[in-house]
Amino acid sequence: MARKQAGGRSAQTQLRVGRLTKAHGLKGALKLELFTDDPERRFVPGAEFALQVPTSSPWHGKRITLTELRWYNGQPVGFFEGVTDRTGAESLVKAILWVDQSADEPQEEDAWYDHQLIGLGVVREGERIGSIARVEHLPAQDLLVVKTGDREVMVPFVKAIVPTVDTERGIVTVTPPTGLFEDLPDEDESDRPARVAAEPEAPSASDAASDGPGDVATDAFSACDEHAERDAASEADAAYTSTVPAPGSQPEAATADGGAEAAAEGEDAKPTTGAESASRG
Repeated sequence: MARKQAGGRSAQTQLRVGRLTKAHGLKGALKLELFTDDPERRFVPGAEFALQVPTSSPWHGKRITLTELRWYNGQPVGFFEGVTDRTGAESLVKAILWVDQSADEPQEEDAWYDHQLIGLGVVREGERIGSIARVEHLPAQDLLVVKTGDREVMVPFVKAIVPTVDTERGIVTVTPPTGLFEDLPDEDESDRPARVAAEPEAPSASDAASDGPGDVATDAFSACDEHAERDAASEADAAYTSTVPAPGSQPEAATADGGAEAAAEGEDAKPTTGAESASRG
């Protein structure tokens, strides 16, 4: 999120605070993606931004000044000096906005700029396992991209996993869950739970022969119960059939109360921004 100015000017730390995403309307306005937690301070009339654009852009090497920031449906929209029509706005789409960091700017507690984190060594249980290559800012949380060996690992920047950040010593201590930095071994066949239940065994002839008089009586009562259930079901079917209207007959009109109840039954019971600094959750 931070970079150094190049050229003949003295080096000064800059902070990435936004990106121009899309032309809005016909008067040169541009929609903004914010990378700052404090847009009211960064995007005030008269604020000046350095532009990060391709070398082929007519805006390369130039700066731009904000005249007004408005909000439309929760979306920030900026107006800038010298951008008066949609064509001019479209020439700025995808430009990244940078501001100079003030030397006396207070340090936010439990938050660091990207340039303060990139390059720090990553230590787990007293052993160095890699270094921070970059910081990814997502809507839900920030991620530290750790270069370890020949691969990169994304570590959620939350206190449960990154309990300590020591910029003076250049060390970040991590307590990652098992499997974050190493591949878990494949489980053995013997360790896998059975997924198909065994078929119940059919009773053997000896088991059937061992049934006593009490078992036979129980079977007889079960047969009587099944006959009774079938008779009750037949009576219920006959009663239902007598209430169903014959084909071609007209059903009764629904009442107003019934229609209201049916309708009732049919009813269904700040913009997110990235941070200009990486905040630990």
